[in-house]
Amino acid sequence: MIGYVAAPAPPVVLVPGPNQASFGAISGRVGRRAVRVVVRVDGRLRGMQTPRSGRFSFHVRLPPRDVSIRVTAVDARGHGASTTVRPVLGLPASAAPRYVLSVRDGKLMNLIGRLARRFPGTSAVYVEDLTSGRGAAWNARARFPAASTLKLAIAVAVLRTVRAPPHPGTSVAELMRAMLIYSDNQSANELADLAGGGYAIDGMLRALGISDTEMDGSYVVEPRDKRAPPIPVGTVSQPYLSPGKYTTAWDLARLIRYVELAAAGKGLLAKRFPSFSPSCARYLLYELAHVQDPGKLSRFLPGNVRVAHKAGWHSIVRHDNGLVFWSRGSFVATVMTWNPSGVGTASDVLAGRVAWLALRRFARLARRDSH
Repeated sequence: MIGYVAAPAPPVVLVPGPNQASFGAISGRVGRRAVRVVVRVDGRLRGMQTPRSGRFSFHVRLPPRDVSIRVTAVDARGHGASTTVRPVLGLPASAAPRYVLSVRDGKLMNLIGRLARRFPGTSAVYVEDLTSGRGAAWNARARFPAASTLKLAIAVAVLRTVRAPPHPGTSVAELMRAMLIYSDNQSANELADLAGGGYAIDGMLRALGISDTEMDGSYVVEPRDKRAPPIPVGTVSQPYLSPGKYTTAWDLARLIRYVELAAAGKGLLAKRFPSFSPSCARYLLYELAHVQDPGKLSRFLPGNVRVAHKAGWHSIVRHDNGLVFWSRGSFVATVMTWNPSGVGTASDVLAGRVAWLALRRFARLARRDSH
């Protein structure tokens, strides 16, 4: 048709992708005819800018839930074309990954120690505020039967192997979802094989300095000079270990922290294994935040707090390892329990109390530091 002018090409959204977590960064490319880029989150206007050299970059505040992000390229005539990315898990910008020095928080050490000593069995705890570095630990280098907690290591190894988040509907995406969301053992075995097996996963962990963790066999298919002292990690009590997978609270906490840092292209995991891209880390955080296993770390936390975690349990062990995202930042929390007579609700209550105490302590310190 004479005089017809085509609408601009839809934007190419590079960050974030669907089924990924986001701390508010939205970036990508537009065609040369675009003079304005508009961002809406769940239909609400959140930003507008003029692209530079065909690129755009926004930092917007996202609500702490799954959202839909719509990016529109607009030309000089006001014609527009849009690209929608969904679902995206909104996380607080204050929790965006950063390097911090881990330091011992004496008060929290006392509180955590009292809790752990009251547990009817052997327990281990590691917590660290990822904004200030303050934290506490109890028995964090004791080795425990790992149960399903090492499915996180399998997920990292698989994403490193495939080099990108799996496309929805593919076999890898379905297996990852089954393993992480529903803790399916058969899916874990298939994914471990895809990643090269237990020895390859152990090699990856050793390269990350995670040396008190062992993948052994398949899952059973059911059937500073005046620097503040660092967070002390040691062994107070060692559970009996039968042959099989084992790990420590310290190792689990570092692994999930490395995933969190990799979401910003930082940390040892991103450095040693560049194929584990930021998009892989954001995808994994998204999946962990949708794990269908409530009542542990999240047990006593308010509803506006989001937990990305992977738990593990069988008859005598019960663990949870996660990242807790709240309005002023985030922290890592790992709680492991063992009792030869059996474990149950007491383990979940301990995990919940540890997370609640840590949140309360870190919130008070954040308020104090802001004055």
